[in-house]
Amino acid sequence: MVNHTSGPSAASAMANETLFDTALPPLPTFSLEPTGDVFAWISDFWLSLLLPVAAYWALSILFHVIDVLDLFPQYRLHTPDEILRRNHASRFEVARDVVIQQVIQVVTGAALAMTEPPEMHGKAEYDVAVWATRLRLAQRALPALLGLLGLNATTISKSMSASHPLLAGALAGGYYPFLASTESAAPTFAPWELTAAKLIYHVLIPGLQFLVAVFILDTWQYFLHRLMHMNRWLYTTFHSRHHRLYVPYAYGALYNHPFEGFLLDTLGAAIAFKVTGLTLRQGTCFFTFSTIKTIDDHCGYAFPWDPLQLITSNNAAYHDIHHQTWGIKANFSQPFFTFWDTLLGTKYKGSRTDRLADKKRTEKTK
Repeated sequence: MVNHTSGPSAASAMANETLFDTALPPLPTFSLEPTGDVFAWISDFWLSLLLPVAAYWALSILFHVIDVLDLFPQYRLHTPDEILRRNHASRFEVARDVVIQQVIQVVTGAALAMTEPPEMHGKAEYDVAVWATRLRLAQRALPALLGLLGLNATTISKSMSASHPLLAGALAGGYYPFLASTESAAPTFAPWELTAAKLIYHVLIPGLQFLVAVFILDTWQYFLHRLMHMNRWLYTTFHSRHHRLYVPYAYGALYNHPFEGFLLDTLGAAIAFKVTGLTLRQGTCFFTFSTIKTIDDHCGYAFPWDPLQLITSNNAAYHDIHHQTWGIKANFSQPFFTFWDTLLGTKYKGSRTDRLADKKRTEKTK
């Protein structure tokens, strides 16, 4: 059933009544309708649950093929012999536990998705106009600000009204009489106001939501991950399972105790999703991207062309140090950035090459 809502309702209208000032451009009416699914063959609900799982295994299999065929030995962090000799979990055990964690993720994701309100569309033009109105109201402070600097906004505005009318209107406090509608004499928005409002609504706000979600997930995982190492019972009971892989590989990224996997990965991502108010589609992108980043951090290769390893220093080489006995008390940050390790002094400061050289010398003397 289509739910139509005409005009700004009391719930969706701005609380500040100045937005409806007659000196301001009127806000458009809108009609809400359910948003259709991205693909005709799968609902957004199931896409949000299955895409992270599909991405996990697709990328993991790609790295596994690279491993088996030894396609890029020059970029390996460890030799194939080390994977067989040093790891304390079989490939089957790793795959089994990953599937268990993904079942938990799907169940949790379904519960999250069912608590989300139905996604609607039709209000974007109204929301953009609201942001344009905010920009118009912000311009009213410009004359006073210029006055503090000893400048006369009115004089400046008049002097450039012919050559730069839009700039003159902004300096005058958002006064654009030449833009008024000829039919109703109602004021209208300047083109730059609408362009800026669209950028804010369609780019800046979603970008900030994503960055805050990344910050929340990084913060959640850093402190919980560090606690798992500092508390002997937590490490022995839960986190030590993940460290049975001294030589990480791609599909071992989610090899954890089920309780730890839920607490560290699933719950952390769910909190980031809810706190930032991401839509189901945005959440699908966030969960999938987080999954891909986690796989890349455990892939065992330091590729110079891998964008995920170039964007942030938290990459496969960085996290691999944490899986070694000599680096296990450092590099707790995951999956995106390393700022908490840097701020709290837990970033590994030694040289990886020196450690590997010492290890090889030790093995030769045995």
